[in-house]
Amino acid sequence: MRKKINFKKIALWVISVFAVVFIIAGISFFAFRDKALQKAVAKVTDKMSRDYNSSFSVKEAKFNGLSGIEMKGVTIIPKDADTLLQVKEISTSVNLSRLLMGDVQLGTLKMRDGFVQLVKNNEGWNFKSFLHSKKDKEDNDDDARRSYAERAYRLLTKVLNLVPTDMALDNLNFRVDDMGRKLSMNLSKMTLADNQLESNIHVVEDTIIQNWKVKGFADPRNRKADLKFFNTDTSRIAVPYISERYGLKSGFDSIHVNLEKIEMESGELHVDGYASIRNFMVNHPKIALKDVVIDNARFDYRVLFGDRYIALDSTSTVQLNKLKVKPFAKYSVEADTTYQIKAHIPTMPAQDFITSLPKGLFTNFEGMEAEGNFSYNLDFLMNKNKPNALVFDSSLKKDNLKITKYGAADLAKLNGSFVYRAIDHGRAQRPVLVGSGNANYTPISQISPYLRKAVLTSEDPSFFSHRGFITEAFRQSLIKNIKTKKFSRGGSTISMQLVKNVFLTREKTLSRKMEEILLVYILENNHIAGKERMLEVYFNVIEWGPDVYGIGEASRYYFDKSPASLTLDECVFLASIIPSPKTFMYRFTGEGDLKSYALKHDNYIKNIMLRRGLISAEDTIAQKGHVNVIGRARGRLRLNKENIFANDSLDIDEIFFNLSKQAF
Repeated sequence: MRKKINFKKIALWVISVFAVVFIIAGISFFAFRDKALQKAVAKVTDKMSRDYNSSFSVKEAKFNGLSGIEMKGVTIIPKDADTLLQVKEISTSVNLSRLLMGDVQLGTLKMRDGFVQLVKNNEGWNFKSFLHSKKDKEDNDDDARRSYAERAYRLLTKVLNLVPTDMALDNLNFRVDDMGRKLSMNLSKMTLADNQLESNIHVVEDTIIQNWKVKGFADPRNRKADLKFFNTDTSRIAVPYISERYGLKSGFDSIHVNLEKIEMESGELHVDGYASIRNFMVNHPKIALKDVVIDNARFDYRVLFGDRYIALDSTSTVQLNKLKVKPFAKYSVEADTTYQIKAHIPTMPAQDFITSLPKGLFTNFEGMEAEGNFSYNLDFLMNKNKPNALVFDSSLKKDNLKITKYGAADLAKLNGSFVYRAIDHGRAQRPVLVGSGNANYTPISQISPYLRKAVLTSEDPSFFSHRGFITEAFRQSLIKNIKTKKFSRGGSTISMQLVKNVFLTREKTLSRKMEEILLVYILENNHIAGKERMLEVYFNVIEWGPDVYGIGEASRYYFDKSPASLTLDECVFLASIIPSPKTFMYRFTGEGDLKSYALKHDNYIKNIMLRRGLISAEDTIAQKGHVNVIGRARGRLRLNKENIFANDSLDIDEIFFNLSKQAF
């Protein structure tokens, strides 16, 4: 008779075996874990020396309890450089179950009395050896095989796992010494408990002393946060370091950052949340001549990471005061490398748009009033490998839009006499009366038709048909700049040049360019001045040479004659110097003849005029491109006789000629 199997006894035996193994493993772990910890420290020390040319040391390292680790006297010192990091005491705990799976996830973290300092001297930064480790290439090759979604999710997960759920930091300093420019940020206290974070930061830079506070909700395990950053008093936070380093002054009252979700869905990573800022100020010579202030700004974002693309979803919203913009941006390498940008302003009152413009950025619009509504759409798509297929479409839809009151720039003054003063290098030049009271003022009917045709050909062929902007010309400019990888061609129209000369200064700032675009749109689309009048004013205000303003002065300065008597060659020459009138003398040899590149350029313009039917073959009789400068400008040519361009050079000629053709 077969003996009955006792499953109960077998189960008890198996459990007993596992219990013994577990107990032995536990005893072994506790018996040898300190040695394992010392071995880990030695491994890190060796890696720091080998890969980063730095010494890493820990005076004391031991386990505390089941999962806690305590370290004292932690330092990192790059070779022949200042100490990078030093911390007196660190204690932390890790999630053992996650550690067994290969992930490091901190549970608690306590640090006190330490600093991180970045020092730059004649030898460079003290952290330069950490910028390029020997393993960088291996890591990059490994990442390249992953999708963008996987890479981003992996990185975000690693970072958030290193944020403990229970944290207490005391007396930690972050210091920067950049060739004598010093910044100190002392984290006197930071705590994170029950998902509530609070910190106090004392900031010192030269004579500026600030006390910052960060407070709010933080849940690293569920990947959510809602934090506010502000000053402990009512003053604006001044962003440190960048002012001294880059001349950029910036500040704000408060910042609110919200992270709502980080989630993988069907192989696509979604990152959702919003950020807002109050009373944001920025000041830089390249932006504007005075402080630019935005009262309230908010960015509701949804960022998507796919297999081979990164995108800002169209459900995102950017809000500046009352102005709302729906942006979309996408970088993709799915087929070719493409860049796509879209922007949509839903229908809104025009007055809300004007009052929402950042203060200091649009000074000529302050006080302007408008009626009606408008909406706007921008569509841009560029294929890196097919630049000629670039898509650029900008459209504005008006609904009873009308300007009822102008600001500082009174566009209506173009219809009457006014005094014009050019601004050169921040200084107002002599006043020029634009009107019949000026003996040099020349009505459009008294200007040689050749000059009108030559200037329109070289500067703006479709002036009489466009509304201030030429979308195709701007698209071609973008294509040219992309191909040359530099700003080698612009898309400025005569309307834009007129507004820039009459109403704006000549500083190269973001403010001036944006004001130029908006003022041109208002001028052209509200029919404030007719095209003939705009062209007449343009001819009478632009600079034609050093301290030479208006065509009346220019025709006498170069040729000692009236604008009506100018020949075809003289008109083409005058049109050619408009982009750079103060350097006209470099187009001539020391003997007063046009150089070969200038002749080629002027003949090129005449050929275009012939093809377009603007002139006939009879007009070119005795017009071989040579001009005889007999006015006061002749003295400039004599003064210039010994300059470095006196000897005609075929290479330089070809360079200048090729550059000149970019306008066409």
